[in-house]
Amino acid sequence: MALYTPSSFKAELNEKGWRMTPQRETILHIFQNLPKGNHLSAEDLYNMLQNRGERISLSTIYRTLKLMARMGILRELELAEGHKHYEINQPYPHHHHHLVCVQCNKTIEFKNDSILKIGLKQAEKSGLHLLDCQLTIHTICYEALRKGWPSLVSTEWSCPRALTDTENSE
Repeated sequence: MALYTPSSFKAELNEKGWRMTPQRETILHIFQNLPKGNHLSAEDLYNMLQNRGERISLSTIYRTLKLMARMGILRELELAEGHKHYEINQPYPHHHHHLVCVQCNKTIEFKNDSILKIGLKQAEKSGLHLLDCQLTIHTICYEALRKGWPSLVSTEWSCPRALTDTENSE
């Protein structure tokens, strides 16, 4: 898995008979410059682009994110919020996985090379090329457990650990 440049992205799109549009290049640039540990939903990306004065429709964003995930450029993540998030698909040794609290949505990234090795081995064994290998472990944070999860109603309690950014552990 190599990181895409605008020219390599354009070459692969052209090879498939598609074009490198300014919108696709803008979206690639945003993900390439996203701080480590940040994950964007389509709506997050749309709002970010609107704030920058970019006029890219939400439907174009959805189509581009799906295309870039199918190409292996982005990782499509199922975190706890109930909608997909995306991040750049980093090559080894930057590959990582996620622990997610389903109560407060706190996300912690972790590395485990054995998970990636198993994915590579299984793909090769089946005659396939690995684009992505990810493990998402759904958890409950200790704060939610102490407050009585699963009987918590999210409107009654807000986890003090609930963060929009990501902790990293290695």
